[in-house]
Order: sequence, then structure tokens, then C-alpha cells
Amino acid sequence: MGYAKRAIEEVIFRTPGESEFHQSVIETLTPVIPFIESNKIYEELAIIERITEPDRQVKFRIAWRNDEGKIKVNRGWRVQFNNALGPYKGGLRFHPSVNISIIKFLGFEQIFKNALTGLPIGGGKGGSDFDPKDKSDFEIMSFCQSFMTELFRHIAPETDVPAGDIGVGKREIGFLYGQYKRIKNVHEGVLTGKGLDFDGLPGRKEATGYGLVYFTEEMLKSHGNSFEGKTVLISGAGNVAIYTAEKVIEHGAKVVTMSDSNGWIYDEVGIDLNIIKEIKDIKHERIYKYLEYKPKAKYFDSRFDWSVPCQIALPCATQNEIGLDDAKNLVKNGCIALAEGANMPTTLEAIEILKENKILFAPAKASNAGGVASSALEMSQNSSKTRWSFNDSNEKLKLIMKGIFEKISETSQEFGKSGDYVIGANICAFKRVSEAMISQGVY
Repeated sequence: MGYAKRAIEEVIFRTPGESEFHQSVIETLTPVIPFIESNKIYEELAIIERITEPDRQVKFRIAWRNDEGKIKVNRGWRVQFNNALGPYKGGLRFHPSVNISIIKFLGFEQIFKNALTGLPIGGGKGGSDFDPKDKSDFEIMSFCQSFMTELFRHIAPETDVPAGDIGVGKREIGFLYGQYKRIKNVHEGVLTGKGLDFDGLPGRKEATGYGLVYFTEEMLKSHGNSFEGKTVLISGAGNVAIYTAEKVIEHGAKVVTMSDSNGWIYDEVGIDLNIIKEIKDIKHERIYKYLEYKPKAKYFDSRFDWSVPCQIALPCATQNEIGLDDAKNLVKNGCIALAEGANMPTTLEAIEILKENKILFAPAKASNAGGVASSALEMSQNSSKTRWSFNDSNEKLKLIMKGIFEKISETSQEFGKSGDYVIGANICAFKRVSEAMISQGVY
């Protein structure tokens, strides 16, 4: 058995029960095995062992008070995975499913996603098993203040710069930032995803969704195709899904599905995005309310199964939402391209089915990188004490996403796997991070 396979097995052995992290390590490193084995320096300097072990993991207790005056306790984490390329950068996720395995998988993916942007940012991730759903603003503030009271000692503008993720939007970032300022007595760019009224970047909210579409358009274009006239399936109904749908519609395609954790809707004539924004952004209601506005649409009280005929699929909800049967549905119903808008939404078995059937597949570390790229731009704006326009940040985002596609496409060709964007993305990112680690010595 070669070095890479032995090292991957050792990672799994040393981290029992961390299934999501194991999946991420296998998904990222397996396509890179031939490249690693052809460069003996990776084994000599134990690059896999070092890159799969976080620089540090912080776990802490969060005690907060609810509206009834009762004390509640949650767990929080921050995993600072790798800073070979720059300060740790990655979001905070507030969701009851959060555990150390999920935080580590997200942080590990973040290393390589951030490397593909070409920007000077390392990889990290954090969060809590706190559920913000149905909480009042006071309860959210109470929790965020307690969370930051622990987190503040581990972050700084040139050390670790968190952002938002599932359950952490403009409101939560505002409360977190207010507490950071209260404790540190400084106004500095230690968080991204801030509101436009206090140093936020115009276009940050839209960036992950827009970036996904910019990347997918480049991928389609390289194969003589486009969004024009296509039927598109989107999962999720948060920021990523909403702004993906917005940009897809601008590109001349029809979005017919969206979902939340309770169920999903199918609107054959095309989703009315203004209704979705009112339901989710303004009223904060469940997606089945869509039928009150458009009664001819259909609602399914079940997980989204990707069974609707389409040409393009854009999963924007959560990890492992597309399994083997879902992939078979997409193949059967005419899908030609899938680009990941969420983090690791497609299982390893599903990816193999898609690739075997010649469906263009874009892994999240490439197609989902628009959000963190825009966060890095926000860091730059904050450092320079300037204000950028929406057009400034959006044009930079377009260039970054086009650059990511071109880099991974060239890498896939270089290694004799033209059009295999999984191999292209993983080799390209691994090479950039590992070369930086080698240059900086053993630390």
C-alpha cells in the first residue's frame, strides 16, 4: 500500500466516529493519490498527516438566557485548520446538527476552497449546536454575546476571521461583532458578512449564489452550452439558494424547485422569486406558504429527491443531500450538469454515478467558493478603510470564479483527465497549500 492510502487510513483510525470528516478527507485526497505518489517529498515531509490534523481545535460552553429567564447551555467550536496561505478563514454554523465531525469536514474543505480563490487566506470553521429557528431577537442576541465572549480570545484580523454560514446571517454577525467590540474596544475587520451600515461589502450576501452561477456558466460554455432555455432544480431556500435562483433566471433559465428542512415545492411554470423572498427573508416562514400565493404549484412534505426532469441541478441546502438514488433520478431525467452550491452535498457514490454518465460535475470547493472569495474582498476593504461599490465587488467575483474554472480545467488537462473538475480542483488546491507548507518548514 502506498503512502497516501496508508495516511488516509491512519486519519480515519485516529478520528473514530467523525464520519463527515472522513468523507471529506477521502473525497479530497483520493483523486490526488497518483499526484502525491509521484512526488516523494510529500511523504518525506508528512504532508498528509500535517494537512489533515488541525493546527488547533477549541471547544467551549455557551450559557445564555431565554425569554422565560431560563438558562440554556450549548456547545461551541472553532477549528483552525491550516494557515499556510493566510489567516484562518471560514464561517460559523448555528444548527442543532453541528458537532466536531461536521466542523472538521467544513474546515478541511475550506483549506482547499480558499486555496482555489488565489487569495491569501487559510482554512478554518466554527459553530454551535444552537438552533436559531423560532428564537426571538433577544434570545439570538443573548446567545451570540455569550458565544463571542468565549470566541474573541482566539480570533483577530490577521489570525482568524470568521464569517456566516447556516443559521448565521447579518443579524447574528451584528450581535457577534457588537460583543467583540465591547470586549476588545476596537473597531476592526474581525468578522465578514457584516451589514452595509458597518463595514460590510456590497454584494457579499449574494456572492455564494452568484459565484455558483458564474462558475457553472463557464463550465457549460466550455462544453458549448449555456443556461439559456434550461430547466434548473435548486434545493434550499436560504441566501445561497435565493441568489443562485436570481442569477439563473437572469441567465435565461427556469427554476422549478426550492426546498427547506420541512419539504419542497415544484412550480412547473417557474418559481416566483419575489414570493420566496417575502416568505423567507421578510416573514421567515416555511416554504409551503408559497402555495398561498401560487396554488397551482405543488408542495411535498418530504426530503427533496431530485426526481423532477431538468438539465441543470444546483444543490444549495446542506451536506449529503444527493445520494445514490437521487443521482440515478438526475441521470434518468436528462440532467447534463450539476454544480455544488452547498458544502459536500453529493455523496461519493452519487458522484461516481454522475461521472460515469458523463454529467458535468463541479465540486463545492470550486463552484461554492464565491462566498469566501467575497469575504476576502471584505477583509481587503476593511484593511484599506475604503468603501467599495456593488459593481466593484461583483466584477471581482466574476473574475475570481472564471479564474478558478480556468485553473482547475487546465489542471485536469495537464493530468490527462480533461473535464474531470474533481481531479482538477483537488490537485490544484492540494498543490498550492502543500507547496506553501514545504516552503515554511516543519511547524
